[in-house]
Amino acid sequence: MTRAPGGRAVRDDRLPAGPWLWDAPATPPGRPRHAAAGRLPEAVLFDRDGTLVVDVPYNGDPDRVVPMPHARAAVAALRDRGIPVGVVSNQSGVARGLLTRRQVEAVRRRVDALFGPFAVWAVCPHGPGHGCACRKPAPGLVLAACERLGASPERTVVVGDIGADVRAADAAGARGVLVPTPVTRPDEIAAAAETASDLRAAVRLILTSGRPARAPGGVR
Repeated sequence: MTRAPGGRAVRDDRLPAGPWLWDAPATPPGRPRHAAAGRLPEAVLFDRDGTLVVDVPYNGDPDRVVPMPHARAAVAALRDRGIPVGVVSNQSGVARGLLTRRQVEAVRRRVDALFGPFAVWAVCPHGPGHGCACRKPAPGLVLAACERLGASPERTVVVGDIGADVRAADAAGARGVLVPTPVTRPDEIAAAAETASDLRAAVRLILTSGRPARAPGGVR
């Protein structure tokens, strides 16, 4: 997630009140699907910038999309368990006039090409001053993605790199896992109920534990 600079967001009345949503193509006939069961989550939702892919501020160029370390393996491990995976992303560059919907879609298609199609994308195009219900840390992106997937928020995990990601999860009633990067503030790490050193560790945590239990140090 890009940390936006200070200043007032550009008001654009052409933007929708809610998020942009995209679904994956239909599963081809005959392709096996394994049902997630027991204590496994019904869905895992990832932040995009700084979590799945290297954070390039306000990126509209598909050629600049680079996966984060272990990201593709982490997503594949969840899919192997039959857990749907999606993306929830703030893209205030749209409201600021720095990105178009076409550019956001082009980057989305590139991410899908690198990782395989995500089951759902929920993208907030608004700026911080628009007062929408979808921009993280508000719960709207998480709730919209869960609705599209038919997943209960209470059995959904949100993985991100800054406090707004895990706060959005908490506001939606979901479980949040923070994967800190150099842009993550110390107070955000301290406030997170669960942290992991990278996406591979985050997925291990998701697959081997239920709801979080805070513990000191490392992965919590």
